[in-house]
Order: sequence, then C-alpha cells, then structure tokens
Amino acid sequence: MSGLDVRAFTVGPVQENAYIVRADSATERALLIDPGEEAPRLLEAVRDLGVTIEAILITHCHFDHIGAVAPVARATGAPVYCPRIEEPLLKDITAWTPPGFGPFESWNPEHTLAGGEHLSLAGLDIEVVFTPGHSPGHVTYAISPAARTRAHAGARAAGSSTEEPTPALDPPAAAAQAAVPALLSGDVLFQGSIGRTDLPGGDWNVLERSIVELVRRFPGEAVVYPGHMGVTTLGRELATNPFLLEVRRVAETPSAPDAAGAGWPAGGRAAQADPIGR
Repeated sequence: MSGLDVRAFTVGPVQENAYIVRADSATERALLIDPGEEAPRLLEAVRDLGVTIEAILITHCHFDHIGAVAPVARATGAPVYCPRIEEPLLKDITAWTPPGFGPFESWNPEHTLAGGEHLSLAGLDIEVVFTPGHSPGHVTYAISPAARTRAHAGARAAGSSTEEPTPALDPPAAAAQAAVPALLSGDVLFQGSIGRTDLPGGDWNVLERSIVELVRRFPGEAVVYPGHMGVTTLGRELATNPFLLEVRRVAETPSAPDAAGAGWPAGGRAAQADPIGR
C-alpha cells in the first residue's frame, strides 16, 4: 500500500478520471493529475479539501485528459508538467480535439518530461516512467510519500496501541510498506483492459513493452489509478487481464529483453517524437 490519500473525480463525456493526490488526509499540499474537464467541479473539490495544488501532472495529451488544464492552472497558479513529445497538443488543443467535444483552451506547460525524471512535489516522491503505446509520449507517475513522511508513518505504527494490542510493524517495515508507489497510469492499463492503440500514434507492440516494464519494476501490490474505469493493482491485472497473456509470458522469462531497451526503433525514444504518429 502507498499510504497516500488519492481522490478520484470522473469527469466529462468520456468519463475520464482526474485525481487529487496528497501524502495523507491531513496534508495541505497536493497534486492534480489529468484534469480532463469540469474545471469548476475540480476547483470546488480543491477548496473543500482545503489543499493547495502544488503541481498539475499530465500523463498524456489526449483532449479528455487536458481539457481543464488551462482554467485549473490559471485558478491555482500551479505549474503544469507535460510529456515533452506531446507538448504541441497541449499548446494547440483545438487542433487535436474531435468534433463534438470542447471547446477547450490551450496552455503552455511550465515543465516538460521525457521519462526517467524524479520529482519532489507536495511532500511526495514521483518517478516519471516513460510508457508510450497508447500515445507517443505517454508517461506514468509512480508516486509515494517522501522519505520523511514514510519515517513518520513508521514511527506512528510502531508506537500505536489498543486495548487488545495487535502486532505492529517496526518503523523500517512500516516505511517500506508505505513506500510501495501508487501508479497513476493514465491510459496504459485499465481494470480488465488496456489503452486503445488505434488512435494516431498508438502502437500495440510498444504499449505491451510499456506494461512489461511496469510489471517488472513495481510489485504486484502496487495500486493502479487508471485514466478510465476502476482502481486495480498490477498483480490483479497480471493474473486476470485477458489482454496481458503475452505480457505474463514475457515478464516471467528472465532472459527476455526489457521494455526500456530492446525493440525501440533506431534512434531510441527520439524516433517516437512526432506527436501525431505520422
């Protein structure tokens, strides 16, 4: 378990999941992940929780994940972190919005990400994992409380008592349990499904390698907060998701190449740089 306080808000006609994430329910600093639509509702939730949004993180720049970025960023003053490859979509959102949706407002992000970065925001440790396939620049955010918060949580667990004492984790064990990150996975992996790959820039083989990388890098108990549908875990999806048959085979083969290296086109990740996959 991550020990985080994660609040989900399903917004817009495509039923996208936006998230407010903080280290625990008493913390006043938070992140907002993928504000796709319904900016007034999201801002009302921010006020009701009494939190300050320290940053807005975007997993990918499909319209249903970024439609409320501009009004929320303006209202909160929070900087926006956007996948570098997909920055042109956020800066010109109308050009990439299908008929019948919107209107939306474009935004120039304050920061861009390529994957591999480690961020420290709102008392949280955030690993940015490059997970393309659904879209060319898609990233997943692996989020856990910062080390100081984990140590405090471990000390509380060790010192707690009840009328009928139950076994308590020692501080290092409690901190280790809290350190299992939550995966804010956007449209990579869903409960019983996966992100579609028939949109511009989508590629099933690349998406499959991205999922293999997540399975290899994070434990099965890691909670997955997806961009659509319900919350799940990596272990549950590896065991039951019908789309992961090949992922299971590859993940269980020690000699198989990992997603970060083999199989990428010549030139590495830069070869994926066209935001609409031409």
